[in-house]
Order: sequence, then structure tokens, then C-alpha cells
Amino acid sequence: MVISDNTRGLILAISSSLFIGTSFILKKKGLKRAADAGTRAGVGGYAYLLEPLWWTGMISMIVGEVANFVAYIYAPAVLVTPLGVLSIIISAILAHFLLKERLQRLGVLGCISCIMGSVVIVIHAPQENMPASLEEIWILATQPAFLAYVAATLSVVLALILHFEPRYGQTNILVYLGICSLMGSFTIVSIKAIGIAIKLTLEGISQVAYPPTWFFLSVAVICVITQLNYLNKDWAGQSASDIISAICGFITVLSGTVMLHVTREQDPVPLPGTRFEFSKKYNDDFVFGSCTHRSSHDES
Repeated sequence: MVISDNTRGLILAISSSLFIGTSFILKKKGLKRAADAGTRAGVGGYAYLLEPLWWTGMISMIVGEVANFVAYIYAPAVLVTPLGVLSIIISAILAHFLLKERLQRLGVLGCISCIMGSVVIVIHAPQENMPASLEEIWILATQPAFLAYVAATLSVVLALILHFEPRYGQTNILVYLGICSLMGSFTIVSIKAIGIAIKLTLEGISQVAYPPTWFFLSVAVICVITQLNYLNKDWAGQSASDIISAICGFITVLSGTVMLHVTREQDPVPLPGTRFEFSKKYNDDFVFGSCTHRSSHDES
């Protein structure tokens, strides 16, 4: 039986969510133990680095991220990324049993909406043009539109870190979630590029001496370290149910936007003889006539 690349990516993405969802709970318990013995991570403490349970969660997260990393090699990002929502559902279930944190009805509704939204995104996702080389990704990454997105995103991240985090980080969960989510967009692009570099290297086309390989690797390392740092602060200061509810609420809004776009009505077909049809025909004739006149003028 031959397993397609998309199926392999699907299996790896689901496995990744299992490991990552479990790692959140293990790290949360480790952070709680470290807070009882020393300074809490949310106020700058690093006592959790001496907690074995936290390292168990970290190893579980690394395994999950590696599986997620490999999934991007086999399957398009539009299939792998939405499946990451499963880690939220797993964390919610484990938090209920292991952390004794009761998930509110709104959180349950959010989890259901997350699943529905992920299914809608995967089913109705546009066909993705899979880059076959680092050069293609580098060309896309240096387009003016993407560079403008990078500049805008980094500006928001710096504002969150320098201005909002010292003032509202301990009371508003969205500050840390915003930093991690925005940096995560760069992580996905970098991981995709690194995955292609590894795949080409294994096929005999070495990408080690290619500068973009090290550039994307550096971006991935910086983004992952930043996300881990603020994610630990996030988990140390909030309950799992609060975090899950906030994430589910965000994804619910996103899912609703996608569903509205997918189910929107198409533009009506104008009936012959109507005012709209006459106006459209007049505009078409005007444009066509202008083009014909210009073409005749150029030929003369």
C-alpha cells in the first residue's frame, strides 16, 4: 500500500498536536512547582529550568515540533497549519483531568468551533503552489508585499514587548498570545524553507553553502526562542482554561470570517434588457472600442 505525501503529512501533523498538547500541561505543572520553590516565570524567574517535569514537557514539545517540521516537508502548509488546533483540544481535556481546571461552556463551544473552522479551512483551502527550491521561497520572501508585512508585524511585536508587556502582561493574556502568534508566522515560513533545504540535501543537491539556508535557520531559532520565552510567561500567569478560551475565541472569529467568505453569494447574472445589462454592455463596448481605436492608431 502506497501512502501519499499528503497522508504522511496529515499523520505527522496529528501526532505533532498530540505531543504539543501534552507538553503544555506538563510544562504548566512544572511551572507551578517551580513557582512554589522560587520566583515565578511570569515576573522574570527561571527556576523552572531546574524542574524535571518542565523538561519532560519541553522534550514532548520538541518531539511534536520535529513531527510538525517534517509534516511541512510532505504536505502543504494550508493542510498542516489548521491541524495545529488539535493541540488546543488535547490541552483542554488534559487540563480538566490533570490540572483540575474546569473548562467553561464558552470554552467548550470555542473548542467545537475550532474543529469546525479547521475542517472548513482545510476543505475550502485554495490549491497551494508548493515551492520546489529555496530560491523560489527566497524570491517570494523578498517581494515588496511580504517585506511590508514583515515590517508591520515586527513593529507590532516590538510595541507589544516594549510598551504593552511591562504594563499589561500580567493581566491581559492577549499580550503574550499576540507576541507568540505574530512570531509564529515567521516560524512557519522559515520551517518550510528549512524542510525544503533538508529534502534537497538528502536528494543529493546540497543546500549547506546556500546563504538563504542559514538565514532561514537563524530566523527560525530566534522566533522559536522568543515564542518559548513568552509562552512560559503566559502559562505561568494564567490558567489553562483562560488560555484555551482566548485562543478558541480568536480562532472562532477567524473561522467565522472564512465561512462567511466561502458561503457568500456570487454576483447575480444580469438579465438581458435590464439596466445593469445595458450598462455593462455599454462599458464593455466602450472599452473594446477604445482598445480597437488605439490599436488602429498604433498600426497607422
